[in-house]
Amino acid sequence: MNVDEELEDLQERIEDEIPGGIAISDVEYEGPELVIYTSDPKKFADDGDLVRDLARKLRKRITVRPDPGVLTDPEPAKDEIDGIVPDDAGITDYDFKPDVGEVVIKAEKPGLVIGKHGSTLREITKATGWTPDVVRTPPIESSTVDNIRRYLTQESDERKEFLRQTGRRIHREETSDDEWVRVTTLGCGREVGRAAFLLSTPETRILIDCGDKPGTDETPYLQAPEANPLQSIDAVVLTHAHLDHSALVPLLYKYGYDGPIYTTPPTRDLMSLLTVDYLDVAAKQGRTPPYDSEMVREAIKHTITLDYGEVTDIAPDIKLTFHNAGHILGSAVVHFHIGDGLYNVGFSGDIHYDETRLFNGAVNDFPRLETLFLESTYGGRNDQAPSQEEAEEKLIKLIRKTHDDGGKVLIPAFAVGRSQEMMIVLEEAMRKGRIPEMPVYLDGMIWEATAIHTAHPEYLNDDLRDRIFHEDENPFLADCFQQVDEGTEQRQEIRDGEPAIILATNGMMAGGPVMEHLEMLAPDPENSLAFVGYQAEGTTGARIESGRDEVRVPSSDGRSETVKIKMNVYSVDGFSGHGDRDELISFVDEMNPRPEKIFTVHGDEGKTKALASALYQNFNMRTISPMNLETHRFI
Repeated sequence: MNVDEELEDLQERIEDEIPGGIAISDVEYEGPELVIYTSDPKKFADDGDLVRDLARKLRKRITVRPDPGVLTDPEPAKDEIDGIVPDDAGITDYDFKPDVGEVVIKAEKPGLVIGKHGSTLREITKATGWTPDVVRTPPIESSTVDNIRRYLTQESDERKEFLRQTGRRIHREETSDDEWVRVTTLGCGREVGRAAFLLSTPETRILIDCGDKPGTDETPYLQAPEANPLQSIDAVVLTHAHLDHSALVPLLYKYGYDGPIYTTPPTRDLMSLLTVDYLDVAAKQGRTPPYDSEMVREAIKHTITLDYGEVTDIAPDIKLTFHNAGHILGSAVVHFHIGDGLYNVGFSGDIHYDETRLFNGAVNDFPRLETLFLESTYGGRNDQAPSQEEAEEKLIKLIRKTHDDGGKVLIPAFAVGRSQEMMIVLEEAMRKGRIPEMPVYLDGMIWEATAIHTAHPEYLNDDLRDRIFHEDENPFLADCFQQVDEGTEQRQEIRDGEPAIILATNGMMAGGPVMEHLEMLAPDPENSLAFVGYQAEGTTGARIESGRDEVRVPSSDGRSETVKIKMNVYSVDGFSGHGDRDELISFVDEMNPRPEKIFTVHGDEGKTKALASALYQNFNMRTISPMNLETHRFI
């Protein structure tokens, strides 16, 4: 049965299941969803269980959309909604999307817009015809999130056609009777960075991640025969937004890929932020970026977002599920269910198994999992991190000492993840009097990344989610935080000013505003440099951490200058978004079920081998530390 015949059959089955009098004008696949178009959206809304029952019987993700002709005009629709929703909900904005019949309602208290068991949502649809999508008004507005929403609205016609084509490709008839599963490591084999894997079956090819390698120009092996032609790849699945996993995703569209990217909503937003900055940093350093901003927009237009726990068809023979990875906002452990119970493969991305100040710990409970690709950043024999309490105490002591000496503390930090954790730690330390009150300057994309965190509170741990929506308790709005937005002039004022703390990107000192602060502050022995995250081999951060007393930094004219390091240098372990060796072993030990095979990846060669050896010895399972370009067949 081809797709058109299948859709005709589905429409007949739907019409048999729904109450009489509800007209179905069309049924179409759009991405992984089955979309039902109707001229009677109000009647659909009368029965709150109707769509849920259809989805269960048809085993499809179903969305109901009204025909455009039955929608109330936006202005009268606003009045209707205002009359239905309690004033206490605090509606702050509406965004009407006629192409899909949705109205995005931004509110301070979204629960009051939703109502008990969605009752208020159904009232809105019955009154206006529009399908409401409720989002919380974030305490910090994000220009990235707003720009993405506007862009997707502008591109709605093209996006709808893309989703239609994707849906038909997902639900196409299988053409092969063969059964096999294999994975090719295209990057991050015995190295940190340029994460990329190709999952292949006789029917489907899926690319998992496509990142850069910090401190180098090395890219994943996209030229390998297994990855070509790029146009034949069915989907890209992105575990999280850090550049060593996402930087080169837009490059795929430059070379002909035109398919979907599956990821979580926060990862889509953060990928946009980080890849645009990636291009900006390259230009400032006099390097030719591998793609332009138009390719970033193409990537955003082709992104399909999924929440944790949603089981979704992404190919005729593959179902995808994201689970919390505990690493950064929206990071995911990726689970693939292949065939009709044939095989299950997981990719950890980067994980943190213990709960942090930002996130719940990584999920390791799956219905089935035969093979796992596991990150090994801290998989070495001596990679035991101190507790969070010990790490915070060390940081607080060095800040107090530097403050008493009249100096400044420079903390290189990734804009996403570590910066927000540092903000929470520093705000609490000042509030409780553990360090003196002083300015904390946020340089780079840190403030915008923080805004994106507040736009997706459901991805934070319970305590932080509650705090950020109480203005008096929101740690990100503390008076000590000051955004740096005037470039060199303001950085010079900070250098010449009173003791302060500076959080600046890039976390590995491979570029970004931290380099200008380093140039200004490094010659003064009263100042301190505190590393709170992993420093990959080949980066400026790694060279300083290893004891170099002078490094080359880029100058404003595109050349480089030598800077002598006379400031104090500290490494404060325990803040990394990666689990240490004990966490990685516990992640496997407590898995249910435990996989038959584990591939240790995304770690320096010695660490991947050491972790593979430990897992083999502890659990008597097959472990492999693959090299780049190795292909392994599982069935």
